[in-house]
Amino acid sequence: MTAPVAIIMGSQSDWETMRHAAETLTALGVSHEARIVSAHRTPDRLVAFAKGAKAAGFQIIIAGAGGAAHLPGMAAALTELPVFGVPVESKALSGVDSLYSIVQMPGGVPVGTLAIGKPGAINAALLAASVLALHDTALATKLAAWRKAQTDAVAEKPEGEGAA
Repeated sequence: MTAPVAIIMGSQSDWETMRHAAETLTALGVSHEARIVSAHRTPDRLVAFAKGAKAAGFQIIIAGAGGAAHLPGMAAALTELPVFGVPVESKALSGVDSLYSIVQMPGGVPVGTLAIGKPGAINAALLAASVLALHDTALATKLAAWRKAQTDAVAEKPEGEGAA
């Protein structure tokens, strides 16, 4: 069986951001596959991937894209699976161009849009895990433990703050 989550990106350079989604999914024990599927340079690969993703066994697609950021929207237009878009930070406009491109999808072609860069990649993985956990109690338990660890890691007082 194919992994439940596909992580797609437009180029190798996007992996620096998207690896954080992969690492988060790995930490939660969620199987995933990462692929380079460019909307502009490999459009036939994109069409074949997106149209066949559901039949291949994927349940969720996390799509990272920079610049024009057409990949998440094009993937969403070609599949019924949920697509979570991660704007990859660009040099020219710091990822704002990517964010605007992904978030401005027309009604009827939804893309869940996350934050720019590493935080968005991590949150896309957590969102994917949350969806999968609706029907997977073991994953729900892991996700709850992950969230508790995040909460427990927050100090009550800043370091160096003495008693009043």
